[in-house]
Formats: sequence, C-alpha cells, structure tokens
Amino acid sequence: MELRQLRYFLTVAEELHFGRAAERLLIAGPSLSQQIKALERDLGVRLFDRDRRSVSLTPAGAALLPHTRDLLERADDLQRRAARISGSEPVRLGYVNWVPADLTARTSAVAQLHVDTWIVPSHAQAGRVADGSLDLAVCWVRTTDLTDLDLRARLLGADRLYAVSTGEDTSEVHARDTAVLIDDDTGSWSSWNLFAEQLAQDTGARPVRISDGGIAGPAFFDHVRRSRRPIINSPKGQTTALPPDLVQRPVIAPKVYWTWSLVWRRGEVRPAVLATADTLTESVGDLGIHEPDAWLPADDPYTR
Repeated sequence: MELRQLRYFLTVAEELHFGRAAERLLIAGPSLSQQIKALERDLGVRLFDRDRRSVSLTPAGAALLPHTRDLLERADDLQRRAARISGSEPVRLGYVNWVPADLTARTSAVAQLHVDTWIVPSHAQAGRVADGSLDLAVCWVRTTDLTDLDLRARLLGADRLYAVSTGEDTSEVHARDTAVLIDDDTGSWSSWNLFAEQLAQDTGARPVRISDGGIAGPAFFDHVRRSRRPIINSPKGQTTALPPDLVQRPVIAPKVYWTWSLVWRRGEVRPAVLATADTLTESVGDLGIHEPDAWLPADDPYTR
C-alpha cells in the first residue's frame, strides 16, 4: 500500500467517476483502475461498487474514507515540515528556454534554488538529470526517455504553437496547410526534429529539411519568406518579436501543443528536491492539452 494509491482512492471517492478522477490526477484511466484494484487487494476489502453507469463507495470504502483523508493530511504536513527543515539545501535546476516567471518566489520556502546557466537542448538537460549533474530540469521529454533514463516527470507548462507567414492574413490555418522545419543538426535539434516529424506524419504538414539551424532566429524568418506555406514556429521562437513583413497565424485542426516537463530521478529521496517538484507543479492544471482538438505526439507523457 502506497500513499499514492490512497490519494487515488480519495480522488475517486470525491468524484465517484473514474474518468474525471483520472483527469484530475493526470494519469490514464486504465492505470487508475489498476491501482485501485491493487489497493483493494492490499487492504483485503472492496472499496467501490462499479458498473458501466455508476461508481459508489462500498460500506467498507465509506468507513475507511475519513481515515484515509486524515492519513494523507498528516503525510502532507510531514512533507511540509521536512521541506521547511531542508529549505537551506541547494537544488540545481536546468532549463532549455522557458521557466515559470515566478520560479524563485514559488520555491524560496522549500529550497535554495540554483538555476543553471548552461542552456542546452531538452534531451541534454534530461541526460544531465539522469547522470546527477542536475537535480531537476525543465525540458521536453517522451515517455520513452523517462523509461530509458529512469526519470519521473510532471507537466509544468505548455506552448500552443502558431504558424508564421508573409503578407497580412492573420486568419487560422489548418495544420495540413503548414510546413514544419527539420534540421540536419540532430545534436542541437533532436527533440524538435522528433516532434516535427511526428507532427508532419499525423497532420499532413509538409516537412522541410534544412541544414542552417533555421529552426529559430533570423534564419527562420528567411525560410518563412521563401516558403509558399505558413511555417510552424518552434518553442524557442515563441516570444521572439516578428519582423514587420511577417504575421502570426493560429494553427487549427488540430491545435498543436508542445509540453514542458519538470523531470527528476526516479530514485530521488532528498526532501528539498521533492518539495521543489511538488511546489512547482501542484497547481498547473490541464493547460488546454487535453481539449478534443489538441494534438500531442503519441509518446508525450501526457497523451491520453
């Protein structure tokens, strides 16, 4: 029996609906159902009566619910106390090009956060966490990466990507009518290339091979000027001001999202690191990535 399973039990008991509970917990519905069944086996009682139409607490589940809530509140209090004690412990965090604007303010009560100034691509930052060079990183990862590097991840942010084109037309553009750049430099653009290739395959966007690093910066704008199609902007260019001869166009059918994960080692036990992860991700929410018309790569950790 794990605290995580008890949190799952509490959430299902509050929602009385496995689908809604899974959405709150940001996990897949089948996984939630399996965890509840495992908890029922460990406790030796059935917690829920369920059929295709409804979910209800059994008498045993109803009797155990207040004790579960009390236990989780005490566990949360213990974690907060440990976090305050460890507040002077340094925690090293790396990122690619985005972090929450209030990063330091949100973590000051639980850790002495050191933000690493070495800006490297997502796959490199994830590797640095895996080898111990960093405690946490904000990066784009796949479920495959988490398994291979033995990392955990939680959703921290999401960028809805737009297209850039010449002219004055700022109307919505279907993904199939856009182009997406893929660079030969896999050392710098490995994560983006994986994302872009999947996007092209799934939506019909036209993949355009380049070799000049023009995924972002002035070279990207030059590619837009030469292109007959709007080109999807990368996360690295999300906040870059456009030249006056170019315009931003929303991408639809589907809306394209790039997720930012906070990652740490699966075996991490230091309270300051775990408290920092909890503090940064506790109120993130859905960020639009699970809307019916949203697109994520199939191997994104938050795909449903």
